[in-house]
Amino acid sequence: MSETQASTETDQQNRAEDQPTDQARDQARDQDGAPATSQVSVADRLEQEGEIAADYLEELLEIVDLDGDIDMDVEGDRATVSIVGADLPQLVGDKGEVLEALQELTRLAVYRETGERSRLMLDVSGHRATRRTELEALAAEVVGRVRESGEPEPLAAMSPFERKVVHDAVAAAGLTSESEGVEPRRHVVVLPPGGPDTA
Repeated sequence: MSETQASTETDQQNRAEDQPTDQARDQARDQDGAPATSQVSVADRLEQEGEIAADYLEELLEIVDLDGDIDMDVEGDRATVSIVGADLPQLVGDKGEVLEALQELTRLAVYRETGERSRLMLDVSGHRATRRTELEALAAEVVGRVRESGEPEPLAAMSPFERKVVHDAVAAAGLTSESEGVEPRRHVVVLPPGGPDTA
């Protein structure tokens, strides 16, 4: 397989990871505008994912002798679980790499119990919320430079979560962006007005 094919497939996987599906959106409503009956089962499934993840993380915290409370929620079409109440940089890593790995382990724990792939989002000590604010500010700066220069500007390599935050911020500012490269060096390129559509 060529690098171009690999990059395309990776991008498709990342977009499937970060964006809700049409089917999930359709399940959120029926033709009468009332909650669809299937939505109840979707909500129940997401709550179950959160409970499984919380149990897994509580056991993990106990094993490694770390303090922290578990918060669960459902945002859109994914469960969210947060470890709060303590500063746990060892569960985040210098660039969030430990958090990303822990999220994948937690998703695997959910898959083991349910047999279904999970899009659960994990946060530790508010790292993702803080990082989102930083990335939105960065995106605003880059958008300003790209508007002024008329030239595309690549950003540093980022995780799928970080790339999605930047894509959303750039789109909200009225420009487009695309992801280039192959993990772990995949990065966002902000395009000037009139640039190609996001791939």
